[in-house]
Amino acid sequence: MLEERRVECPYCGEAFASLVDCSGGSQRYIEDCPVCCRPIEFQAEVDGAGELIGLMTHRDDD
Repeated sequence: MLEERRVECPYCGEAFASLVDCSGGSQRYIEDCPVCCRPIEFQAEVDGAGELIGLMTHRDDD
């Protein structure tokens, strides 16, 4: 199950839409910013029913 969330790049500050695959449960993954191309670390929290309850972004160099 994919959920679309609007996020802000922690490098350039631009907002963009990101798809989160909730079928894999809570996870961490890297996705490049579509504007500045820098790697963003995503941390998705998914509950037992497969619902996205939180999505945090971090700079890859933090």
